[in-house]
Amino acid sequence: MHSEKSSNRLSRALPNWILATFLVVGFVGFADTAYLTVKHYSGTPLPCSIFRDCEKVTTSPYATVGGVPLALLGLVYYLAIILLTVAYLDTRREGIFLFTARATIVGFLASAWFVYLQLYVIRAVCPYCMVSAGASTTLFVLGMIVLRSLQSSKSG
Repeated sequence: MHSEKSSNRLSRALPNWILATFLVVGFVGFADTAYLTVKHYSGTPLPCSIFRDCEKVTTSPYATVGGVPLALLGLVYYLAIILLTVAYLDTRREGIFLFTARATIVGFLASAWFVYLQLYVIRAVCPYCMVSAGASTTLFVLGMIVLRSLQSSKSG
């Protein structure tokens, strides 16, 4: 009974557009990082028409962690966001979406660090990486809206 009550509270607090946007933005981030991951493992160069030095970013020592490309880590992150959102839609269990909303903090902080590295350390910009940064920032903003909505519904 308690979990049904809290689940209803979150369902009332969350507009459908937030859930839909979580999925759409998650898919954009997933597609972007999947493309970068395939390019990394196939060894084929990225088409970089807007920013000429984007390969400087994707081939830098900062592009991998322990031999694992950051793009693959991003892919796992976005897949987790998508699967957790679908799990919430399927079960309406509040804890699943609260975890999802909180997980966006990690994605945002990682993206902020990677943007800093591009701008101030590597001194080159990868537009594909910036798409991922935009996606993770959007998810973070939505995640904070979710957490704030829930907090408001608890106090109200």
